[in-house]
Amino acid sequence: MNIHEYQAKKILQQYGIRIPKGGVAYTPNEAKRIAAKASRSGPWVLKAQIQSGARQKGYFLEKSAGPRGGIRLIKSRRDILRNAEQMLGSTLVTIQTGPEGKPVSRLYVEEFSKIARIFYAGIAIDRVNSALVLLVASIKNESITNIAFNHPDKILKINLDIEGDTKPEQVKQVMDFLKLPPKSARSLEILINGLHRAFIDYDASMIEINPVGVLKNGELVAVDAKISFDDNALFRHPEIAALRDDCEVSERELQAAKYKFDYREFNGSIGCIVNGDGLALAVMDMLRVKNLDTACFLNVKGGVDKDKIASGIKIIMTNPRVEGILINILGGFLRCNLIADGIIAAASEVGLNVPLVVRFEGTNKEDAREILDKSKLPIILADTMEEAVAKLAEAMEEVD
Repeated sequence: MNIHEYQAKKILQQYGIRIPKGGVAYTPNEAKRIAAKASRSGPWVLKAQIQSGARQKGYFLEKSAGPRGGIRLIKSRRDILRNAEQMLGSTLVTIQTGPEGKPVSRLYVEEFSKIARIFYAGIAIDRVNSALVLLVASIKNESITNIAFNHPDKILKINLDIEGDTKPEQVKQVMDFLKLPPKSARSLEILINGLHRAFIDYDASMIEINPVGVLKNGELVAVDAKISFDDNALFRHPEIAALRDDCEVSERELQAAKYKFDYREFNGSIGCIVNGDGLALAVMDMLRVKNLDTACFLNVKGGVDKDKIASGIKIIMTNPRVEGILINILGGFLRCNLIADGIIAAASEVGLNVPLVVRFEGTNKEDAREILDKSKLPIILADTMEEAVAKLAEAMEEVD
């Protein structure tokens, strides 16, 4: 589950992390009042609150919303009302929302922070090493996404303990890596420990500040913030579950959530069905090597039966962006034959009009392959994940 920037910043503030003065506005007049409280003379920043990155470079579908993106620097108080009126109620399109965009129902209004430099800081789960990993990088002229793909050596990665604070030597390692001045040491320690504790306390799956701003006095401020939570742990955090914004969730995501499935949408053309986050990331990386991008993936973790599986597969099959489907299942508690039965049930109901490649490994693997063979459906079977991706790429070329 994701939350909005202003909600994430409120959580981080509880852990001592500095955030700019500001507040959330649902109307233009509210935006004007909040701006006056945040700073008497400005400048101010108006931020469209949609769950997407790259808001600043986005554009609005409505011409009345003006030519600029979803994050605007406002230097004059009289321009706050006009810009808020343009943005609220309009649809913002970014590289992460897809061409349909997302409606802007609220703005975050905050004082402008005069910063000397910026860097990225985040914490994610390293499932290979069963650890939390702190990620840090300078991002002066390049996004963290571009750095991760093109210059991964420019990202500092530090494994953190599940319990306890970040070690002093780890904070020093970050200081040295970023070449921060000595006067930033205490503020950096607070920031890293705040991220660390918030991640553990709230069962987060990802938390990031992008960017962290370094003020002239050396203090650090969270210019932006994002937190994703583990859906399976939300029963322990009803106050977080209450922050869910259903307006930000697509109908397919809501439908998948009914069956305790994790569903995500992207801008590609391949639908992926897996049973594990690691498998999803691995498949997406392999597809990218073949110049194929992911349209969506469905993670069918948890207790399931044939009907639930079929319903989940139909979500992928009925996505108009999907031009090919890859199913990669490592059967343990999840039996492969259940997936096979679900594939047939879904295909029988909605049809199978795109290439579908299936790779099974684990419990009842042979039974599953036999079920699909007997179905006479045009399903392509593969023995390995690499072979599955290669066969899907080949099938996609034949369709073209």
